[in-house]
Amino acid sequence: MALSPQELILPRADYYQVFADIDGDDLEWWRAARDYAQWVYPQVNEAWEKAEYNIPAIDEAARRGLVRDGIDIEGERPMSIRANRLITMELSRCDASTATAPLVQAGLAMQSINSLGSEEQKKKYLGPMSRMEIRGAFALTEPNHGSDSVALETTATRDGDDWVINGEKKWIGHGSVGHIAIVWARKDDGEVGGFIVDQDAPGYSAETITGKASFRGLPQAHIKLNDVRVSEDRRLPGANSFRDTAGILTGTRLGVAWSALGLAIDCYEKALDYASERHQFGRPLIKNQIIQQRLADMLMDVTGMALYCKRLLDLEEAGTLNEKQAALAKVHNTRGARRVAANARDMFGGVGILLENDVIRHFADIEALHTYEGTDTIQSLIVGKTITGVSAYR
Repeated sequence: MALSPQELILPRADYYQVFADIDGDDLEWWRAARDYAQWVYPQVNEAWEKAEYNIPAIDEAARRGLVRDGIDIEGERPMSIRANRLITMELSRCDASTATAPLVQAGLAMQSINSLGSEEQKKKYLGPMSRMEIRGAFALTEPNHGSDSVALETTATRDGDDWVINGEKKWIGHGSVGHIAIVWARKDDGEVGGFIVDQDAPGYSAETITGKASFRGLPQAHIKLNDVRVSEDRRLPGANSFRDTAGILTGTRLGVAWSALGLAIDCYEKALDYASERHQFGRPLIKNQIIQQRLADMLMDVTGMALYCKRLLDLEEAGTLNEKQAALAKVHNTRGARRVAANARDMFGGVGILLENDVIRHFADIEALHTYEGTDTIQSLIVGKTITGVSAYR
């Protein structure tokens, strides 16, 4: 009997058939992501080991229409919210760096322009960015302000028809290998604004951060801005407070939850395959009670993560999702992914540290997921504030 389209791509980890109802255009986008993941997979370990950014591979993702984050692009077929989240999950099953590049490009840089930019800015940038003809960065985090990014020190001072930007940014994806950066800075009125800054502008300097043990396939930069002049037409007119900035982050925190799910799925499935094939003491590992229990534990985590994502999807599609709900999902899913990856890595024994088995790459990359777009502690405190009505961090 021929397999259905769903069976061709549905994870074996989908124990509750959470995604079994995906059909139509959403299924076709999922299939496109799966096809791309299979195409790029032979390249990811080498790029990760060498800490190289595989720009041609990300350009190929764009050619296949996958760098969109659900944004409507003239002349391109529509991509639903559901399709966008499935793409993130599927690319993450392959490689976190490969999945995060579109999140940086589309989920952060493009969404900033799409949500807060002028019509002229949208027309100028969104199409070329979706094709990766213009690579974009989202420059918010600073050397002294990560979790408390609301306290950013970068300034934008009005000087006639221009703005003069001074400050530093750190951990900025695409910040040293892109064309533009959405720089967030405190204006003369004390509020936070967003500015489209050319990366070759005088006074903009960026150094790729080295020595990373996680997300090695995606470059992140330490940026210095020294009297960088930006014209008024490069200011995002819809960005008038930090709350506008935070609205973009809510979407990417959802992306992290979906990415964590994808990584956990692959760790579970790789561990199941290895335990089925590996013989010790004269029998397959899967005949041992402790292995079956650990696989069941991993499946429980993955299933819970999938249910979180599916419920978030319902809320996101209804337009009722809030930042607190996104924060809870981010914490839940990265914690779950850590447990699944740790179990998988241990189940592989000594060969678990080899890149060829993928699990150690996922294991390391999940550590970055656990931190960026808001640390576990800060996201938990956002939820805690909702529960108690009392802020513990400001």
